[in-house]
Amino acid sequence: MINVPIPDWTAESVLPPVDANNPTSPARSPYEVSLVDLVQRFGTSQERIRILDGFLRYRQGLHDAGLTQGFQWLDGSYMEHVEALEKRPPNDIDVVSFIDFPGVKNQQEVLNSFNEIIGILPDARLAIKKYYHVDAYFVAMNVIPPERLVERSSYWYSMWSHRRDDSWKGFLQISLFPNQAAREHLDRLKDQEGFQ
Repeated sequence: MINVPIPDWTAESVLPPVDANNPTSPARSPYEVSLVDLVQRFGTSQERIRILDGFLRYRQGLHDAGLTQGFQWLDGSYMEHVEALEKRPPNDIDVVSFIDFPGVKNQQEVLNSFNEIIGILPDARLAIKKYYHVDAYFVAMNVIPPERLVERSSYWYSMWSHRRDDSWKGFLQISLFPNQAAREHLDRLKDQEGFQ
């Protein structure tokens, strides 16, 4: 994965869906960025730092369960300048985790072994949202047929490439691989903001 800088918000306070100066280039959403850059760019308020802290704890739970291969798409009001758009802070971060489940052969095994950590059933999803401030979804890359993987990817891309008012917007992609530097940077931000 080659990371790119996180683009500035547009005049509409969203991430751009493409490079406006070169709209057919590969520089387009989802932008592959580093987790450290995500923390540096979006850790700008106590509310945003609180959500980032939950997101990193959510990722740590995935890693503790042995889930380190894959990537995550990040979206929702957290990726927008919602403070300017709607005069409020974001409530959570929307995440689709595309995961390679090691040693797992089918979706029933995913459900049996990982429901609580990835939120397959409604109660588990609600718990993740409550404790981690993450609206969590997932795609099990290695246990679904290729055509289903394309269908699920297309679904999430089409869902997240527009706002509810039909305007285009972009979103981000980060590696699922652990990154301790991001946690260290966030902890420094928490200290600066006086988090207990």
